[in-house]
Amino acid sequence: MPVSQVKRLLRPLYAPLLRRLRRGKDLRREQDRIRAEVRRALESASALNIIIGAGQTRREGWIATDVPAFDVRDRDHWRRLFPQASIDRMLAEHVFEHLISDELASFLVIAGHYLAPGGRIRIAVPDGCHPNVDYIESVKPGGTGIGAGDHKVLYTCDMIGDLMRAQGYRFELLEYFDAAGQFHQREWNAADGYIGRSADHDARNAGGQLNYTSLIVDCWRQQ
Repeated sequence: MPVSQVKRLLRPLYAPLLRRLRRGKDLRREQDRIRAEVRRALESASALNIIIGAGQTRREGWIATDVPAFDVRDRDHWRRLFPQASIDRMLAEHVFEHLISDELASFLVIAGHYLAPGGRIRIAVPDGCHPNVDYIESVKPGGTGIGAGDHKVLYTCDMIGDLMRAQGYRFELLEYFDAAGQFHQREWNAADGYIGRSADHDARNAGGQLNYTSLIVDCWRQQ
């Protein structure tokens, strides 16, 4: 039998192994990149700021992270990538609606060990109290919007507040609709975590219509 034919016959057997090896190599390379950026920030006494679930987002002064290299549910990933009490800012824009609420609670517990003194976490998720029915239809679990098929929870300001308090966090709601459909907004600094899907930064809100906003919250550990 020709060697080429043997290779074709064996390909279904070794191809999955080669894919796993490539994925493992890619994961190690990405974790090495994150560790190197963390080390540079700490050695230069710069603020250590990380973006969780960054995708293609890159911002000056922020370290982009994403699965599979950094899965916030994996305590080993935290230990491999970050010293405890080292992170000044964490930013997660439209990430935690893809996890169940218990996983967000677990994240807050773990993240608390890695926040530097005075450190903060900024979280933005779709707003379950948004009065626009088309918005809700788009972002609800199983909704019509991009990625909504994987959404697990549609948070409201009350739900987020209860979860933060239960995990021992203090928090400040920066943008949100209340149960009566009234929009609330505090002044917030984009340098502490830029949220594109927000009242002032989303192009869909041109003309003053709040067509697309997020429930945005800053939280920090009680001292």
